Amino acid sequence: MIKKIIISACLLLSLVSFAQDGTASPYSYYGIGDVRFRGTIESRSMAGVAVEQDSVHINLENPASFANLKLTTFTIGGTYNTVKLKSDNKTESAKRTTLDYLAVGLPLGKWGVGFGLIPYSSVGYKIESISGNLDASNSRYTGTGGLNKAFLGVGYKVTPKFNVGADLQYNFGSIETSSLEFITGIPVGTREMNTSLLSGVNFNVGAMYQTNINKKLTLYSGLNYTIENTLKSQNTRNISTVIYNSAFDLAVLDIVAEQKNNVDLLFPGKISLSAGIGESKKWLLGGRIDYQKTAAQANTYNESSNVGYGKYGSVSLGGYYIPNYNSFSSYIKRIVYRGGLRYEKTGLVVNSESINDIGLTLGLGLPITGSFSNVNIGFELGKRGTTNASLVEENYTKISVGFSFNDKWFQQRKFD
Repeated sequence: MIKKIIISACLLLSLVSFAQDGTASPYSYYGIGDVRFRGTIESRSMAGVAVEQDSVHINLENPASFANLKLTTFTIGGTYNTVKLKSDNKTESAKRTTLDYLAVGLPLGKWGVGFGLIPYSSVGYKIESISGNLDASNSRYTGTGGLNKAFLGVGYKVTPKFNVGADLQYNFGSIETSSLEFITGIPVGTREMNTSLLSGVNFNVGAMYQTNINKKLTLYSGLNYTIENTLKSQNTRNISTVIYNSAFDLAVLDIVAEQKNNVDLLFPGKISLSAGIGESKKWLLGGRIDYQKTAAQANTYNESSNVGYGKYGSVSLGGYYIPNYNSFSSYIKRIVYRGGLRYEKTGLVVNSESINDIGLTLGLGLPITGSFSNVNIGFELGKRGTTNASLVEENYTKISVGFSFNDKWFQQRKFD
């Protein structure tokens, strides 16, 4: 059954990952867009803390975790996001529903293998500055697209307490932006359209270690490092004269100019350190720190004198609690209750203001009776940006649902 689910879901995600608008943030104009991927629903519900060596959930951020799997695991997750955009004098709202990841993990003795597809970042904005005054100058900006990651990773259990792993990620995608300049009362304007085809490869390495403090308590730790990499961008800029109507349907009158160039976007190495303490299958409390040096993420179409890129950093605190994971009499006692807090310094600086993100996360892990599979539900409330310096503050609410299906493959037949 799980094999049929995997095939169907792979086909579905392959279509949706290219077509979906994963964000409505004006900040997605910068860099490679709004980075949406923050791990599976299980780890996101704990603010990204995923340090325990779990045997039935896939940790997509640390490849060393693949060696812990005891069953073939298939996971898929999606999010419904509502956001309120607020400036000094205006408020707007938007809604998006997206698929976030699809992955498969295979246990192979001391080894473990994981592979999948992740819609990593999204561009999705529509900004207008339109005056009703005759002969006034107006602007209209739109953007779509994003970056996807296909990955293949392997983990190895060096000792019962220590794992190592690595994965290879192939990055691909496209970003399209359009800006229309026109004068009120004149149905002819100038449009600049930019298309960027993105591609590149990067490597991720990780390690996980755990040790018993006493009969009940265990100390967990994890290290993850993404090696410095370059993303190639093939850019095409097209400037043309267009006719527009009230619905902004455009018809090209004349192509003024077309330019092509290639740009390398540099992404410095990123390190993540995690640690936690807890009682296995009962509770866990942990923390995580991420750090990345300044990145050269500006492309030819989104370079601006009032925009800069600084160091990235985030701090998270989270954990889970299970009243009684093997209770036969009470389903509620077998539910996993998760929660966390997260503060993120995105590195984006606009009008000398740092764009920061803070979030509160909650979640539930609902076991499927009679199996090791489970349904995971996550909730997140957060705020990003500021209304200072004529910028936009985003207040968002996210509801996420993930499925983790577990089965045993490659069993030798007992009867012919």
